[in-house]
Amino acid sequence: MSHAVHALRAARLARSVKPFLARGSRAARCPDCRLAASHCLCAWKPKVSANSGVCLVMHDVEALKPSNTGWLIADVVADTSAFGWSRTEVDAALPALLAEEQWQPYLVFPGEYAEPERVVTEVDVPQGKRPLFVLLDATWTQARKMFRKSPYLDSLPVLSLQPETLSRYRLRRSKRDDHLCTAEVAAMCLELAGDERAADALNAYLDVFSEHYLTSKAPRAVDLSNELHERLKAFL
Repeated sequence: MSHAVHALRAARLARSVKPFLARGSRAARCPDCRLAASHCLCAWKPKVSANSGVCLVMHDVEALKPSNTGWLIADVVADTSAFGWSRTEVDAALPALLAEEQWQPYLVFPGEYAEPERVVTEVDVPQGKRPLFVLLDATWTQARKMFRKSPYLDSLPVLSLQPETLSRYRLRRSKRDDHLCTAEVAAMCLELAGDERAADALNAYLDVFSEHYLTSKAPRAVDLSNELHERLKAFL
């Protein structure tokens, strides 16, 4: 199940001076899906295609967290790239990716934080290009700092989403119910770009991931025949 987030996680672990201890770290975890081995998600990875690409710019330890949902995006969207964020340094491969001729990049962030002339609410890609959604994968406080202090992103149009539903994400607390997790944001972007099937698959995958994660903490066995799993079966 190797992908860009997996590679970023491996690189981050390699330069760690001490081990990263996630909550529930005593449990034996699957090295691929990061969940407790007893609640492994690997057999439930969707198999869908998407015209869109995703570029994850991840705050320091996000790739290490078992609850991180950027990992799910990389499982679903084949053209997913992942970069660690630093205020003082930037991986040269990131601006190179944004400059590739095939892509029309969009920085996905609330429009109230950007200059009005940068803000768009629809995905309108020039002929011959594909949408590339740049997502800041971090806590809300961290993401605002990343938005302000990443000058290599300043020239990108800012795609401002208008979520119609509250977040379904249950693995971390947020002070506001309208703050979506990274996978929910990606699913909205995919839908706007016409990748509806990939969007539906990612939403279904997120729900099953959350179910496996929470039942492993209870701990109790997960019901593999419930409504969430039945919905995800359509994308396997």
